[in-house]
Amino acid sequence: MAPLTKPKSTNPAEKAQPKLLSGGNPQIAKGYGDAPVQAYIAAMPGWKREMGQRLDALIERAVPSVNKAVKWNSPLYGIEGDGWFLGIHCFTKYIKVAFFRGQSLDPVPPGESKSRDTRYLNIHEDDPLDEAQFSAWVKQASQLPGERM
Repeated sequence: MAPLTKPKSTNPAEKAQPKLLSGGNPQIAKGYGDAPVQAYIAAMPGWKREMGQRLDALIERAVPSVNKAVKWNSPLYGIEGDGWFLGIHCFTKYIKVAFFRGQSLDPVPPGESKSRDTRYLNIHEDDPLDEAQFSAWVKQASQLPGERM
């Protein structure tokens, strides 16, 4: 006699995908370390996934000792004991990279914020990414006092 319920799969590919919140931002449980950040990146929709992988790799290359976490459905990057210097968030048409002390970077990232210190880099699908400039901002940001969140 066949079972009445389908047995639970142990195949990771069959696990439910994270829910996308308004604007296409993946809903990922709060967590510390690389695993929740990689889960967030894997759940980024469309072209944003590849860009998320690229940004993550550039950040790791620029700051090999970087700490990672997902809080408030956004990956955060920081330095142990010194707080978070950068966050990423998906919106419908772009990825927003927040440099929490961006006003102190040289040159200052282009996107303004309501916060006096924060500056943004908004990346749209067809925007070229200046990897050298992004990496320079990441290195500079990692050397500034981070945000406590």
